[in-house]
Amino acid sequence: MAKTQTLKAETRNRTGSGVLKQMRREGYIPSVVYGKGSETINIKVNTKALTDMLAHSASESILVDLEIDGGQSRTAFLQSTQYNALSGSLVHADFLAVTEGMKISATIPVEVHGEPAGVKAGGIVEQLIRDLDISCSPKDLPEKIDANIEHLEVGDSITIGDLDIPEGVEPTLAADVLVAIVNESRVTKSADEEAEEEAAEAAEAPAEEAAAE
Repeated sequence: MAKTQTLKAETRNRTGSGVLKQMRREGYIPSVVYGKGSETINIKVNTKALTDMLAHSASESILVDLEIDGGQSRTAFLQSTQYNALSGSLVHADFLAVTEGMKISATIPVEVHGEPAGVKAGGIVEQLIRDLDISCSPKDLPEKIDANIEHLEVGDSITIGDLDIPEGVEPTLAADVLVAIVNESRVTKSADEEAEEEAAEAAEAPAEEAAAE
């Protein structure tokens, strides 16, 4: 399961764009904490603290214990972030207050491990799903999904349904959606196969030209 990390925050008054820019220059990110049945609170968090936290997390779908003004912490889910289009720096963050019985929507990485048997035989592995959208309780939020693909031969694949997804976690994609497949590499095809393909292409060309006329 994903680890819950502590992040210090301070309340802030509603302010204009000029004051928000000054806040960012001082090393803070304007943020908001909101949620059903919870009071919406305008806060600011240390830019470096949150940036470092994200840099060491598998994804931005993280849980934090917000310590607001040094008081009692409250668990929150990082709902969304905004970045400066030019510098790429983090400029805003929204936190969703975690309440009893709630479900969250998150995006977590899918990491494949191992060299497939099919690749050793000359095939090429293609990963089609790298990030998976899920729905779950905050307490069930996984950091990532790992998949061992060493057993895949050329032509074999794994689907969403083949993944070892923790109990309580529901993918938004259907179980038969492909995650990874080992395709045949063109360089592994025999000379006879390539000759057959070239002959077929040559035979199709006159027919296509005739149809065009």
